[in-house]
Order: sequence, then C-alpha cells, then structure tokens
Amino acid sequence: MTGGAGFIGSHLVDRLIDYNRVTVLDNFSSGKAEHIEDHLKNPNFTLVEGDLLDRKAVEAALKGCDLVFHLAANPDVKVGAEDSKTHLHQNVIATYNLLESMRLRGVAEIAFTSTSTVYGEAGIVPTPEGYGPLLPISLYGASKLACEALISAFCGTFDMRSWIFRFANIVGDRGTHGVIVDFINKLTASPAELLILGSGRQRKSYLLVDDCIEAMVYAVARAGGRVNVFNVGSADSVDVTEIADVVVEKMKLSGVRYRYTGGIEGRGWRGDVRTMLLSIEALEELGWRPKYSSRESIERAAEALLRPR
Repeated sequence: MTGGAGFIGSHLVDRLIDYNRVTVLDNFSSGKAEHIEDHLKNPNFTLVEGDLLDRKAVEAALKGCDLVFHLAANPDVKVGAEDSKTHLHQNVIATYNLLESMRLRGVAEIAFTSTSTVYGEAGIVPTPEGYGPLLPISLYGASKLACEALISAFCGTFDMRSWIFRFANIVGDRGTHGVIVDFINKLTASPAELLILGSGRQRKSYLLVDDCIEAMVYAVARAGGRVNVFNVGSADSVDVTEIADVVVEKMKLSGVRYRYTGGIEGRGWRGDVRTMLLSIEALEELGWRPKYSSRESIERAAEALLRPR
C-alpha cells in the first residue's frame, strides 16, 4: 500500500491488517507515524519508509505483494495554481514508477484512489462514471486523470487489472486538510470570526472515511473487470456555509461572524469546482450503499477531529 500512513491509507490498514499481510510505503510528507504505530509490532505489518520517485524503494516494498492499494499523492488541489510541477511529479511520475515496478515484479493488480475533480465542471449532476469528455479545471484533477490513463494502458498492454475509485470529499478522524480542518484551525485561532473561501455556496458531496474504506474493499472483492471504475460518495450534498454551521455548533461557539472572500466567480480558489455530486449507482448495483449522508459525515468528522488526543 502506498500512502498507508496518511488519512485514508491508515484507515485502510486498520481494515485489512487482521486478515492480510500489509506492507506500507510512505515518505511521511503528509502521513503521520502515529496513524500506524499500533501496527508496528504486528508480524503481518511491514513499513518501508521511502518515496515513489525512488524506484529501489518501490521495488523493495513490492516484494511478496499481489495487490497494491495506491493512495500516495499530493492531495492539495490549491497548490497547483502556485507550483505547476508538484502534481506532475508527486502524482503522475510517481504512479508511472509504481506501475513500471509492478510490471517488473510481476504484481498484476492495483486499486487506485482517484478523484471527482477529473470531471471538471460536469454538465450532468449527479455525474456518472461514463460522463465525458473529462475536462478537469485543476492540475490536481489533470494529474489524477493522467494516472487513470496510465493504469488503463498498463492493464491493456501488460495484462494487469485495476480498480479506480473517483472520490467525493472524504472526511473523518485523522484528516489533515480540507474544509473541516481549515474551519477548526481558523476558529481555534479566532473564535469570533470565520473566513470562508469563495461565496459559501459551493455545494459538494462528502463521505465519511469509514464508508469510503468499505466501498473500496467491497468493490475489489466483487468487481471483476479488467479496468473497474467507480464513483465513491454520498447520495446528497451540502454547501460550505452549512459545513461552517456544523463546525461552529460542534465547537460550541456562538455569535460567529462569517466573512466570505468571494473568490473567483464564487470559487474558493483557482481550480475549485463549485458543484459536485457523483452518481453512485454503479456501486449500489454491486450492493454497496453509504451509511451516512453528507451532513452526517461532516458532523461525525468534526466530532472526531475535535476529540481530545
């Protein structure tokens, strides 16, 4: 597993470790050692500290593996507007190195965490997996779409098999970035006022990390195509101001004044998609359904992130 010390990756380790041997490759650029420290003495767990841009480290981590969950990436959508090379190297080149190392090592299966941002500003909402053309408006979305294309090509050329998961906004315990973390940090520093990027009307789907993990494991066990593509999200959406209301409530604050930046045409930043809701019919037809709505996911995530450590 790449990125196994990160937010989603560490929850996936928790889910898999009881019945599988798990090797984690992580450079700890965003992952945290405490996320996986409970597993370090488990004989079924191996940690390889290294970078996907280092082919030797990748090949070492692949030893004895038959399926790779590829979660490592730079997840900060905003950074692409400041540094156009970051997502190319940390997402696209890193994924190529992994795929080529898998080919050389004879590891034929990969589950990849992609993103709803590959759709750009979709003309159909809820957006199905077959929507096109895919025109991402962020370099992050473009990098993930490039990774999907590489995975599909390796599967077609080298008889590999893949599961590609296009995530909505995943939230929950151990989260390190995103709107909930941003609001908590801002309100902790200044509880009387909250700066909200954009218009506050950006409306998107959110999914609790527990649901996300179950969706991935469920699909890998049941979807048998060469290249399996699934949207992973909730069945509804919330706007940014509603998220602010939830965080303020969970922090037991009152009288907080909201100040909106207005952003770029209502967006929070360049590349921010204003409306996102994914069709999850493909996963539902497979038998999976989310336990929580977007608001319930936000509420549980806020509670987990505010819990004393």
